[in-house]
Amino acid sequence: MEGLGGQLPFILLMFVVIFFFMILPAQRRQKKEKNFMNNLKKGDNIITKSGIHAKVGDINNDDNTCVIDTQAGKIKIEKSAISLELSAKLQQSK
Repeated sequence: MEGLGGQLPFILLMFVVIFFFMILPAQRRQKKEKNFMNNLKKGDNIITKSGIHAKVGDINNDDNTCVIDTQAGKIKIEKSAISLELSAKLQQSK
């Protein structure tokens, strides 16, 4: 029993470190992505995770899809396929 009492503070410290360095940043990123998806509007320039540059043509919140206008035509994609990081860089460069 002595061994467990001596190791308990280290185990607790390990959980605290994991929480602050892994779980909390992931929750923050998910919150930013959710806000980004909810604030999309027609006419926004975006970049998908596969690298397609386009403009939002239509948004369907019922099934979480949107139609994007590219130079080649219109494509219907899932909102989750839009890259937050790349689209944010695109918006900042303008």
